[in-house]
Amino acid sequence: MTDLHEQEEHISLGARLRRAREAKGMSLDDVANRTRIPIRHLQNIEREDWDALPAVTYAIGFARNYANAVGLDGAALARALREDIGGPTHRAAAPEYYAQADPARVPPRSLAVIAVVVAALLIVGYLLWRRTLVEEPATIPIAEAPAAQPQAPASAPAPQAAAGQPVTLVATGEVWLRITDGPGGPVLHMGSMAAGDRYQLPATAQHPLIRTGRPQNLHALLGTRDLGPLLPQEQVIENVSLRPEDLAARASAPPPAQ
Repeated sequence: MTDLHEQEEHISLGARLRRAREAKGMSLDDVANRTRIPIRHLQNIEREDWDALPAVTYAIGFARNYANAVGLDGAALARALREDIGGPTHRAAAPEYYAQADPARVPPRSLAVIAVVVAALLIVGYLLWRRTLVEEPATIPIAEAPAAQPQAPASAPAPQAAAGQPVTLVATGEVWLRITDGPGGPVLHMGSMAAGDRYQLPATAQHPLIRTGRPQNLHALLGTRDLGPLLPQEQVIENVSLRPEDLAARASAPPPAQ
């Protein structure tokens, strides 16, 4: 018995673990399933390839768990291994397994950060676009001119004769405008126009109304006849009719008394 005990003491740690495993009829897969230690680490332990393991602490913890799984004294084997390969005498308990998380189940944190940044940029871009689109001076509504005047100048047709003629707006300078079909109706056109740009109102528009802050930069054309700017000076106008008869009536109205 003494000779047999001495022979066992001279058997390497890795060989003792392998023999104990085989004596129990267990494969490396069985040990891996029981201890949740990757098979490659179990193979390194049996070969005593300690440098291939993550660290001394892990090597000792893995060997202890392996020994317990095959019926050996894990604590005693861990002490012996610590003396052979070094390591702290008092240490925090080694984890029971060393397995990487499944990448398919854990999304990279960088994706979440990128998604937040993209969402923030989209929101900022949208707010800047809205501000550029609708930023204007305070609205100063003006009353529409009467539908007819006693005498019309030669340059403007009579309101009755203007009905049905196409209306075209021509920009003589930078101007922002919005045209709707009736108060609160659908938007027919909205945006900025540069000098030389033209916009012809659709013939289906029933009561086109315009809002702009630079009426002096918009000339109204009835057919090919230029009625001049909507107003001679810069001023915010709102709900001003663009019907051909209303444009003709305003163009033929005498200038207001000073």
